[in-house]
Amino acid sequence: MIDLLGIAKTEAAGGDLLGELSSLLELSEIKPNGYPNAVVWKGGKHDGIVNPVAHALTDAYALLGTLAATDILGLPFYAVPMWSQYRHDSNLESLAWFGNMPCTSIKWSTAGDAYVNDGKGNKVVVNGKSGNAPLRTQAGVYCNVRPYGPITVVRSMPCLPYSQDKPKFNITDEGLIHSEMNTPGIQLAYANRLFLKMVHETGKLGRVAMKPTQAMEDGISAGLHSWLLKGTKFKVGRKYAVDPYEEHKEKIDKIIGLLPSDFKDGMENWTGQIEQHISDTNYGLLIWDLIEKRDTIVLATDLDGDRLTDLLADISDPLRAFSGIVANHLGKDINTTTTWNELGYETGNGRDMTSVMYRMDGPPIHEQTLGSADAMLLRLLNGDEWVGGTKQPYDPRIHFVLIRDAYIDANPDNKVLHNWLDQSLEKFDAIYSGERPGFLEGYKALKEAITAWDK
Repeated sequence: MIDLLGIAKTEAAGGDLLGELSSLLELSEIKPNGYPNAVVWKGGKHDGIVNPVAHALTDAYALLGTLAATDILGLPFYAVPMWSQYRHDSNLESLAWFGNMPCTSIKWSTAGDAYVNDGKGNKVVVNGKSGNAPLRTQAGVYCNVRPYGPITVVRSMPCLPYSQDKPKFNITDEGLIHSEMNTPGIQLAYANRLFLKMVHETGKLGRVAMKPTQAMEDGISAGLHSWLLKGTKFKVGRKYAVDPYEEHKEKIDKIIGLLPSDFKDGMENWTGQIEQHISDTNYGLLIWDLIEKRDTIVLATDLDGDRLTDLLADISDPLRAFSGIVANHLGKDINTTTTWNELGYETGNGRDMTSVMYRMDGPPIHEQTLGSADAMLLRLLNGDEWVGGTKQPYDPRIHFVLIRDAYIDANPDNKVLHNWLDQSLEKFDAIYSGERPGFLEGYKALKEAITAWDK
């Protein structure tokens, strides 16, 4: 078994985490394109039967949970160092290493407000904060897709706010805040097309959440959407009052001219129902879609997409709580979680929400949408994960869920692997369904319960 507590202590003390992990993992011959000196490790059973997945080794429980899960499962994997201190020391180059790995990948959460050593004995905020923006830029990410319950959000990126040109950000003597954006229009076009493709292939309702009346970037994105609809068989219910493509035609045609000549090939037969909304209204619509179990795909720009998915992750707990209030008012004492499940709702508390980032080139990057849980790690280091009975230990289920999704994505035809992954998740749930064990106790129990792929 891996000394996870020792690794946690090394990270917390700012010790030689690179050296400790180098002794645990083997250097890989696989390198990201254009980075021959990149540090890439490998582990698990590389048997040629299962296509490996690359992990970003990041911070706190995101790091420990990944190391534990890869050890428990024994699947072939690559790993790129990407924790706060290493991101800082490599001047963010490790983000480019990971972002250009030639395989399906999992980006685990990074700590954005961490202090690191600057090499001169001082503590400074980690360069690039969480590193999400430069990673997405260097990896060529054009959108991420977040399914949760009946709703899937397609979030265009890098767009607002990641397109801000920070060197040009300024506040004038008159108190005016000046900023400039450099939103990549080609990525907007690819995100729009993926959204329409998903609506066509799934038969789900498509909602467009943009604000072309107020935001110029939204006007361009909505205009690209309008252009893509032309010549297809989609039915549009609610429409924007002004066609944003016609309004911004000269500008949008510049982007269209940069797209491949076959960009719309085959779309003439795409069908589905599209509703075009001002972005604000989608917050309420999303709640109604969840309540009414309406299968929906929502297209949004980066900022609105982020807010929509945050709401989607958080709304189920308040809805369950409100159902309890109503039941109590009617003189009923109910278990709201049980009732929620009996009514056929599938969303939990957001901790099981997954996300997939699509790249212009290369396989997608699956990502963990939660934080690195650094506060929870302090409880482990302090020897009381329960904080006197007021808290629960870290729940590592997201690691097993996301690993399952990524390996199925990388191995779509390997049904034996799919079944084994499902069985492994069932064994995880059997251990964690009752009183949640401490992290190290859970690691030991899972090692005993799950027969690793490499055994």
